[in-house]
Amino acid sequence: MVLKIYECAGSANRFTVMNCSRFLAVTAAFIAAACAPLAKPAAFEANSLVPDAMPTVVPATVRVIASEIAPTQGVDAIALPQTKTFPASQTPAAITKSAGASSARTVTETQPIPKGPILLRSGLQLRKVADVGTGNIRLVQNPLNGEVYFLNPSEGVFHVDLATGSTDLAAGLSDITAGGTPSGMAFGPDGSLYIVSNQPVERKLTLATVRKGVPASASQFAWSTFATTAPYELSGTNFDHLFNGIAVSADNQWIYLNSGSRTDHGEVENNNYTFLKLREVPLTAKIFRLPTSGVVSELASEEAALEAQNVIFARGTRNSYDLEFAPNGDLFGGDNGPDADYPDELNWLREGQHYGFPWRFGTDDNPQQFPNYESMKDKRLNSDFVAVQRGTYHIDVNFPEAISSFTDPIGNRGPDAAQYRDASGSARDSAAEQAVLYTFTPHRSPLGLVFSKSTQMPEDFQGDDLTLSAFLLSWGAAGGTLTDHGQDLLHLRLTRNGDNYQVVSSQIARGFNRPIDAVLIDDRLYILEFGAGGVLWEITFS
Repeated sequence: MVLKIYECAGSANRFTVMNCSRFLAVTAAFIAAACAPLAKPAAFEANSLVPDAMPTVVPATVRVIASEIAPTQGVDAIALPQTKTFPASQTPAAITKSAGASSARTVTETQPIPKGPILLRSGLQLRKVADVGTGNIRLVQNPLNGEVYFLNPSEGVFHVDLATGSTDLAAGLSDITAGGTPSGMAFGPDGSLYIVSNQPVERKLTLATVRKGVPASASQFAWSTFATTAPYELSGTNFDHLFNGIAVSADNQWIYLNSGSRTDHGEVENNNYTFLKLREVPLTAKIFRLPTSGVVSELASEEAALEAQNVIFARGTRNSYDLEFAPNGDLFGGDNGPDADYPDELNWLREGQHYGFPWRFGTDDNPQQFPNYESMKDKRLNSDFVAVQRGTYHIDVNFPEAISSFTDPIGNRGPDAAQYRDASGSARDSAAEQAVLYTFTPHRSPLGLVFSKSTQMPEDFQGDDLTLSAFLLSWGAAGGTLTDHGQDLLHLRLTRNGDNYQVVSSQIARGFNRPIDAVLIDDRLYILEFGAGGVLWEITFS
């Protein structure tokens, strides 16, 4: 299915780096198209370095340094003056259910470390592992030796000692990229480290590269290029999400690779009239699957050629910045909604499925596909967002017809992250209405999905044969008037519901500074912040 969808560009306001609402650029060089005043991570709009709504551009990246570490005794021993009972949600319906994982676990509000995150459940302890500086985007654990690494797009891969907070450079940019900007990182079960990067080609094209680091010593890797893409067309906006999320199957046979969209909602993006009538292209808005044997060394730029390579796993994802396997082998990915008040999604990703973009967001139709659409009457638009400011929501008589049936996102039963805006413009809460939202409050930007797998985790945070237990971060809203702004930690309980899953989502911590990725080790969750003065936090569950 070739989404080279054609149509007249229409008029739009001139876009500049300074009005991007989705991403906080790591540096102007990387993310020239993607800056967003304290925005959300729609899976890294703009060069895919960070989710769709990053904060304002931060000066230089501060390198970590050592270990400002709080005591490990736990919340009660760490000193925070007061603990008070506090509802985890603003809706009465949610308050009765907010304990989420266990009715026996008290809903509280504690801030063990001044200016740090606020914990919302009893039995959680907080430790500040290290000040790691601004602009880090990925956190991973080596399955062979348990060591943890984070990715800084301007410097490289750093190893972090979780006990002391000290860091050291494990691989520089010259090793992990071929002249591009890193955007994704994942370990395979054999200890091989894969790095995704994107590189401009003649200014208005881009190509992606996956580099593979094979363990060469206890702390070093031998690097080679695993795969590349053919060059393809940039939109020249902050909606160039590029290639980013990557995951390796447990049997080490397959690599799954996300390519985000080049548009906000399927509109024409012609890059200053260079690519007339161009919307999505064959290398965008898809999940690709490549054999780890390396037999596919370059992804083609034409749809028929990609199908012949047998590398298209799923279609219709706007930007699944994080891909993660559950213990049962099912693949999940968050997906960030557009610059309008439609839900962000959590999808169970399956081969051959189409997840709706650009024709659907959540289970709502994209109204721009209909000939009678009038943006002035669209109550889900807000001038906080770049696509609205640029006038890309408009009558669009050449919007392509949908050519596939769609797979629904996972339904969210609340009690948290379940706000939405209806067609009349009213802000509502599906949990309070005892209804299902597909999936999360608009603009939260879901990131850092991890699944509970260890028996060391308390029973109420473990999964079982019928239920998956997971944790999910929110980068946070870029704007808008909904009161759920994210920048928090959700506990998710996923259960099968017919041919899909449903989720119960409970907020268990909040007050992070643009949290972007996480690693779960036994009963300890490590959370990486992207924001200025970013911190690596440890939450222990007891």
